[in-house]
Amino acid sequence: MAGPLGSACSSGSLSLPLRAGLCCSVTSLPGGAEARARPAGSTMSSESSKKRKPKVIRTDGVPAEGKRGKGDTDQDVRYYSEESEVDLRDPIKDYELYRETCQELQRLMAEIQELKSRGIKENASEIDERRVQSCVHFMTLKKLNRLAHIRLKKGRDQTHEAKQKVDAYHLQLQNLLYEVMHLQKEITKCLEFKSKHEEIELVSLEEFYKEAPPEISRPAITLNEPHQQTLARLDWELEQRKRLAEKYKECLTSKEKILKEIEVKKEYLSSLQPRLNSIMQASLPVQEYLFMPFDQAHKQYETARHLPPPLYVLFVQASAYGQACDKKLVVAIEGSVEEAKALYKPPEDSQDDESDSDAEEEQTTKRRRPTLGVQLDDKRKEMLKRHPLSVTLDLKCKDENVLHLTFYYLMNLNVMTVKAKVTTAVEMTTAISAGDLLSPDSLLNCLYPGDHGRKTPNPANQFQFDKVGILTLSDYVTELGHPYVWVQKLGGLHFPKDQPQHTVAADNSLSASHMELTVKLLRSRLQSRLALHKQFASLEHGVVPVSSECQQLFPTKIVSRLVKWTAIPYEDYAELPYTKDVIEAGLAEDTHLYYMALIERGTAKLQAAVVLNPGYSTLPPVFSLCLNWKGERNSSNDDNIRAMESEVNVYYKELWGPKPGYQLLTNQLQRLCMVLDVYLETEPHDPSVEGPKEFPQEKMCLRLVRGPLRLKPFKFNYPQGFFSHR
Repeated sequence: MAGPLGSACSSGSLSLPLRAGLCCSVTSLPGGAEARARPAGSTMSSESSKKRKPKVIRTDGVPAEGKRGKGDTDQDVRYYSEESEVDLRDPIKDYELYRETCQELQRLMAEIQELKSRGIKENASEIDERRVQSCVHFMTLKKLNRLAHIRLKKGRDQTHEAKQKVDAYHLQLQNLLYEVMHLQKEITKCLEFKSKHEEIELVSLEEFYKEAPPEISRPAITLNEPHQQTLARLDWELEQRKRLAEKYKECLTSKEKILKEIEVKKEYLSSLQPRLNSIMQASLPVQEYLFMPFDQAHKQYETARHLPPPLYVLFVQASAYGQACDKKLVVAIEGSVEEAKALYKPPEDSQDDESDSDAEEEQTTKRRRPTLGVQLDDKRKEMLKRHPLSVTLDLKCKDENVLHLTFYYLMNLNVMTVKAKVTTAVEMTTAISAGDLLSPDSLLNCLYPGDHGRKTPNPANQFQFDKVGILTLSDYVTELGHPYVWVQKLGGLHFPKDQPQHTVAADNSLSASHMELTVKLLRSRLQSRLALHKQFASLEHGVVPVSSECQQLFPTKIVSRLVKWTAIPYEDYAELPYTKDVIEAGLAEDTHLYYMALIERGTAKLQAAVVLNPGYSTLPPVFSLCLNWKGERNSSNDDNIRAMESEVNVYYKELWGPKPGYQLLTNQLQRLCMVLDVYLETEPHDPSVEGPKEFPQEKMCLRLVRGPLRLKPFKFNYPQGFFSHR
């Protein structure tokens, strides 16, 4: 190491500290560069090693005293600290040294490579020399590497210290921000604080200065200081409240006195009620004798409180009309009052439902789920549910016959229905053809024109029916009753088709405006049907009843007679060939009643198909004729048959008789018998037939035929007793 290494160590190109570090690093190499230098021709001896400089110990920042051993106290040892050297060295110069060292290494390696490539033995010493120089440069790089690591460590330590300072400052900042936020909250609370006096409605300033005494208001001070003004107003409020509290106590004492008086009067009234009840019971015979049922009327009005609005309107208006105009109209309420009360009770939340919920769930799981059909049936029943209470109207006639009307209210459909029943004073003779006259399904049909009672008058019901699968209400009218339009009007319900309304309320004025006319029509319908019932009983026995007032309308002797009177369905009537004109004219509907009359005289048979309008006798019956005599003759092939139809269909007003005209049908049949006699007696005799004329002329006629149509004289002139043309 005395040769190149010594020159390298003593070279002036390296600084003193760096040379010291490099020298100590070389001496500390364990068999490294020093071992390799010896065979390369170094002549270093033991004597030269004894003359070395004192050993330099490198430390990593630890004090020299800490690293001294017990045996080193007597030695002359100098300590070297790289950390203190880092502070003295310039990093930029170290970087330049690093670049120069790397370049020298590259140059030495290239020269060694070149010398080795030559393969000359004399170059071995040069190679060793360059190798030693390379080792020195490597030690320089190591030295620079250690310095770089020390700088990195110091940088990290400084960064950590700076980070800790920043964290400490940040923590202080957060604490300050928290304190600021806390102070801001406290300030906000203070600003938002509402004193109790703000909730008190104080009197206005004008009233305060006007009513408050000067010792409280103190205008000289309070007018300029708002705080003192508020305190003064609060004092005045306290003074007023004290006065009011005294008045309140006085009122309480007077209230207690009044309550005691009320209790005494209640006891008196409670003892009076049994006495009044006993008096009412004792007066019942007097009420019955004087026809003044006060007790019964009181009970009815108590029950009427639970009626739905339409039925209540009907009850009130019918009762008022009966008291004012019709003493034979009896109004009553039927049904269960308890069920009606239950409809308006709110559902109670009972604890039993919660306690039994588990048991109910177990039962429902065991049961089978209802099918869709069963669910629809339940929904239909709920949709068509009637109110538990109903209103009954009893219309009495002069002959003590009674028409019982029961009005119902369908709650979900908001419509009213009616059922009819007739009670006669005398048991009537049963007539087969009169079966539909007093039938509840047809008795009230077309009381007003076009009111058949088959469809619901409420347009909203059709949408409700679609949800539950109901096609039409006519399938349920037998059970529920007929929803006639006049029934809705009696209940104050009106359903306009042009402008549908969401909710239809019961109107008293609407009910009152239709009550009188409807009652008259109902009574007239009952009397006309009862009159027809009696007439049908006679017609089935071949007797045409004619009242004494109508005898002048017919001649004394009528040979043709009624032999058959039966009721026929609409389908059979429509199949007759001589009724097509009536059907096409719209005079025959399925709501009308249809009958067949057979009139005979000799071999001639006259069939009369009769259409009886439900509004009889206001609307006359319509006759269609067919004569079976020497062929089939009707209005289409015989003008005289058409004239016979005109006598009963066109000139029916002559046959009305005395009002109200209930004899119209029998008078029309009697006139048919009369004109049949005229028709047969005025027919010319057939010379081809031997013997006398089948129908000799018994009626006196001015002219047998007239005009190109050869019409016969069917008009009877009373009292002359002859027939003439019209």
